[in-house]
Amino acid sequence: MRLFRRTGLAALCGLTAALLTGCPDKTPQGPVDGGATSAATTPDAAPEAVVFTLQYQSPDAGMALIPLALEEKPLVEPTSDLELRSTLGLKNYRVRLMDEADRAMVSDDSVSEADDGLVYRIHLPQPLKTGYSYTLVVDAQTGSAFQDSRGRDVDDLRASFQIIGDKEKAKPPPPPPAKGGKKKHK
Repeated sequence: MRLFRRTGLAALCGLTAALLTGCPDKTPQGPVDGGATSAATTPDAAPEAVVFTLQYQSPDAGMALIPLALEEKPLVEPTSDLELRSTLGLKNYRVRLMDEADRAMVSDDSVSEADDGLVYRIHLPQPLKTGYSYTLVVDAQTGSAFQDSRGRDVDDLRASFQIIGDKEKAKPPPPPPAKGGKKKHK
């Protein structure tokens, strides 16, 4: 009988410990992944390195994420609106959307900046063309590097993606004016 009570008590203690592990205020402190991440372990602390996220306005009227760390270009629905976010503020930076020929796209941009991050919105006059690839570039406005709000250099970001669908065929140039008719004589 004593063995049963101890086993039951041990099981109860194990169950209680398992339940407490799921509680946010009872989780063990310190890195869970062996210290491989650079983010701070306390929720109120800012991350150690800048993290970027890129989203687009999908036709379903919601924002959809564009993965930045893929080997292949992610496929994106046609859109006119992109939104770049960072986990820290940035200094001396520029953001550009480039086409396949590495030309900057014409856009109406707006930004909201703070030390704890920025939100950079790009609005294009027309949706991006199906089948074509585009690259969002974040690099230094002047000099060779840009910095986060803590004064640390940040690596350039080049995020490429492709618009879903077949490439639109280029329209043929208009035909030259027809020759003919009578010449006027004086």
